[in-house]
Amino acid sequence: MKDPNTRRTTLSAGRPLRLVALTAVAGLTLSACGFGGQGGGGGDEGDGTTLDLLVPTYSDQTKALWEDVIAGFEEENPDIDVNLEVQSWDNINDVVRTKVQSDQAPDILNIDAFAGFVEDDLLYSADEVLSPETIADFQESFVENASMDGTQYGLPLIASARTMFYNKDLFTQAGLDPEAPPATWVELKDAAAKISALGGGTYGYGLPLGSEEAQAEAGIWFFGNGGGYGDASEITIDTPENVEAAQFFQSLAAEGLTQPDAGATDRTPLIDVFIQGKIGMIVGLPPTIGQIADKNPDLNYGTAPVATKDGSPVTLGVADHLMAFRNDEDKAEQIGAFLDYFYQAENYVKFVETEGFLPVTKSGAEQSTNEAMKPFLDLLPHARFYPSTNPTWATTQAAMQSQIGLIATGKDPKEVLAGIQAEVDNA
Repeated sequence: MKDPNTRRTTLSAGRPLRLVALTAVAGLTLSACGFGGQGGGGGDEGDGTTLDLLVPTYSDQTKALWEDVIAGFEEENPDIDVNLEVQSWDNINDVVRTKVQSDQAPDILNIDAFAGFVEDDLLYSADEVLSPETIADFQESFVENASMDGTQYGLPLIASARTMFYNKDLFTQAGLDPEAPPATWVELKDAAAKISALGGGTYGYGLPLGSEEAQAEAGIWFFGNGGGYGDASEITIDTPENVEAAQFFQSLAAEGLTQPDAGATDRTPLIDVFIQGKIGMIVGLPPTIGQIADKNPDLNYGTAPVATKDGSPVTLGVADHLMAFRNDEDKAEQIGAFLDYFYQAENYVKFVETEGFLPVTKSGAEQSTNEAMKPFLDLLPHARFYPSTNPTWATTQAAMQSQIGLIATGKDPKEVLAGIQAEVDNA
């Protein structure tokens, strides 16, 4: 993630917050980058061990934050040196491919996807490097997303989630209680109708089904009805739960309770309309808080869990990961020492909050001092994820982005989802 809202990954089509299965060893033959040309993840210096750490840039502060972590670790572990390399998100996937092809994989990598590396047997499992205490500290929902075939390989690093933003002034004008946002679909539809009835270019619910991240908006509705996208072994699009969810959000558009042309509207510009005070409710991300502060600090808004069919909490979660490479030299003990140090709450919380993300550890959530992030933190245990380790997820995502908007134009939801399912099955 460049930030929790718009991070580009070069391995799949551009969109916000995507997680894709990285195919590690196919691709470009670029010159080796970084780590001083040391093969196999670096080597020993004197009697000590050198760990190579490759990370992307999240902000202007990323390098300094890692340097601070490394300085503290090396002070406590003088026999271990950590060699830091920082790359942009635009470059890091190519750099990783080159290093892996050249037998110069880093010892520790920070990136989004790990599935391709697991398939090529390149990674340590979490229990081979982390202490049981560190493993137990991860939020369970993120552990599941970081695992393949029941074994955890990805080490969740930072997270983003979704919550509903709502305009309290519009709620008041529509005769709604601004301190009681809707929790169920029925309540949301009622609130959207009353807000839309205010007129003057005001819309009840912001429904972004354009190509930017249609799979996210639709996924939130699917999850809210007990549906979803399937798992690592099977993609499921045209389930009864998903069809019912699609029929419901279609009804919002059909009854004029959303902005016009919902099927072609992207989330980023639509959030700007919310910030301008013209939308009653919309699903947003952690950066939405900062965008409101910058663009319309006087906006009287609240946040609440995304409304679901029965009111049960759920959110769309996205995480980037650390991962440990199994190089020629066994450095599991030293890698584990560094990672255990990093995940200590006093080190980890400073890193994640400075970068503007959500902590993925229980202790980090408990020690977080950012009150604005609390609505997102409260939902992390209920996070659902894209099945990004499924080899056909990229096809699924592209089909969702190009076709799900048809539902807002009046096309039969069952037919649209069946068409997407057929495309995935034939991929």
